Amino acid sequence: MSADVRVAPGIVCAFAVTGTPPDPAALASATGHEEGGPLRVLDAGGGLCLVVQDVPAALFDEEALAERLNRPTDLERCARAHHRAVEAAAAQGAVVPLPMATLYRGDRSAVRAVTDRRPVLETLLDRLRNRTEWAVKVHAAEGTADDLPNAPAGPGPSPGSGSGSGSGGRAYLSRASARRRDRQQAHGRAQAEAEAVDAELRRYAVAATRHRPQSERLTGRRTPQLLNAAYLVEDADRPAFTRALAGLTAEGRHPAVRADASGPWIPYSFARWDEEPDAHPGQEVPA
Repeated sequence: MSADVRVAPGIVCAFAVTGTPPDPAALASATGHEEGGPLRVLDAGGGLCLVVQDVPAALFDEEALAERLNRPTDLERCARAHHRAVEAAAAQGAVVPLPMATLYRGDRSAVRAVTDRRPVLETLLDRLRNRTEWAVKVHAAEGTADDLPNAPAGPGPSPGSGSGSGSGGRAYLSRASARRRDRQQAHGRAQAEAEAVDAELRRYAVAATRHRPQSERLTGRRTPQLLNAAYLVEDADRPAFTRALAGLTAEGRHPAVRADASGPWIPYSFARWDEEPDAHPGQEVPA
């Protein structure tokens, strides 16, 4: 969340920077935050503009917003509103999406923020033009949970087996050691196949970045997430990228993992206007 404003009156929420302003009629039909005014375009000079919305201070000053974003339902509503506005801004061309809840003290402050970062924003817009983002998540295959490092170790020795001494204890320790070895080997195979998926997809992307793998609690999967990656793909290369995706997700190609993909998306992962753009688009962008 941005910390650009800490005052009550005249709060402006900024969603995206673009060099190709959206059609006024299309923008008028889009909605941002339900509590705010209509989406509008601010001319930032030099061919750049901002898509913004006037929002009420009572709900968007620092204290009120922090309280709302701590409530899951309000956080989801804000995220959806932000995405709707970014989509409207992207209707005619490339955009640099701004972080959710990027707020300013009015139009002049918003324009000044763009002016101060103009070289970075122009470079980003050039880089993102005619390109989209694809998200790929790779998990260990279902049915192999017992073979992975975070799986239960299995039942303990039966009563009277003499765990820790005698033939019964030695047999139990031997089985436990074998299970650990099998889990390590299964994890190694799954990780290697996840890396193979990533290497293959990078061949069709101009840039890639990795996000932190999500926990099983968030994914709802019994098996761990091994890869959480995003790929920036040239529109002209989209057919080749999607064919590669189809081949990688086909049954039997990589039996130790399952790959799920979604896209095309607005390239949020590659539009960090608070960082210097990567001078070498073919390399991995820092997450």
